[in-house]
Amino acid sequence: MSRLFNCVTGVLTLSYPLAVYFGVQYLEPWQIASMLAALLLVRLLTGAADRLSGQWLSIAAIVFCALMTWNNDRATLLFYPALVNLGLLVVFGASLYFPPPVVERLARMQTPDLPREGEIYTRKVTQIWCVFFLLNGLTAAATAIWSSFAFWSLYNGVIAYLLIGLLMAGEYWVRVRTQDYAR
Repeated sequence: MSRLFNCVTGVLTLSYPLAVYFGVQYLEPWQIASMLAALLLVRLLTGAADRLSGQWLSIAAIVFCALMTWNNDRATLLFYPALVNLGLLVVFGASLYFPPPVVERLARMQTPDLPREGEIYTRKVTQIWCVFFLLNGLTAAATAIWSSFAFWSLYNGVIAYLLIGLLMAGEYWVRVRTQDYAR
């Protein structure tokens, strides 16, 4: 049940830009922000955000949702994707200074006895994700400030996820082609 719950809340959270795009036609910004805060609070209280970093990200997002609710301005809603990217940049970046890196933790779920080459590789991949989160976060902020609402929705609700998918697919392709431990 918790796996299904995690999936449902994950999909709902990921659909935020599209929910904002369609939601502002029928709802006030404070209502959208309140629904997101409620979703994040449920995730936090049910343990879906089980790692300490996930808990802190959830708390930061809930605080931002409270600000969005109080502000009740559509423009404030647009900065949530930039905040998410900043949070992920902090988590991934901090893991480089307080090992193991995030990608190594994920790799060890499949390969508990990850060789030294795998540790080096996963550190590099974590660095690549940090660059991605930085650039994607800056782009998300730029779309919030300078672009149309339709383009903000397109970029943050579709293009950003396509870029994430491309990065994941590219990393997998490189790993399978170059790493002995991945075979």
